Amino acid sequence: MAKGKEKISEIKFKYIFPDDYNPIYVNGIYGGVTPNGDIVANFFFERHALPNSQSQQLMANGTLGELVSNEPEDLQKSMVRVVNSGVILNVRTAKELHRWLGEQLKIAEKMEKESK
Repeated sequence: MAKGKEKISEIKFKYIFPDDYNPIYVNGIYGGVTPNGDIVANFFFERHALPNSQSQQLMANGTLGELVSNEPEDLQKSMVRVVNSGVILNVRTAKELHRWLGEQLKIAEKMEKESK
């Protein structure tokens, strides 16, 4: 080996994350392959929509009566998908993520089976 080119047998990775790091719950994903061949994955949380505003009757005694209207009007037919984060992966990283997720699924399924 050339002088100063020792073979490294171990490497330590340090993880750096902000003080306000806070993982979020997701229950869906949307994305696909870009023209460059990268894979885009946008993670979302799907839930019922919340009204922007509501109007209710005000009774003579000061209590609230029946709901008069919602804004938007189609609130009962609406769902929202809140997209809080996404990732862009090259093929090599996507394959590594796929492998890692597979391993984690095996562990989770084993734990689930053992808990029953």
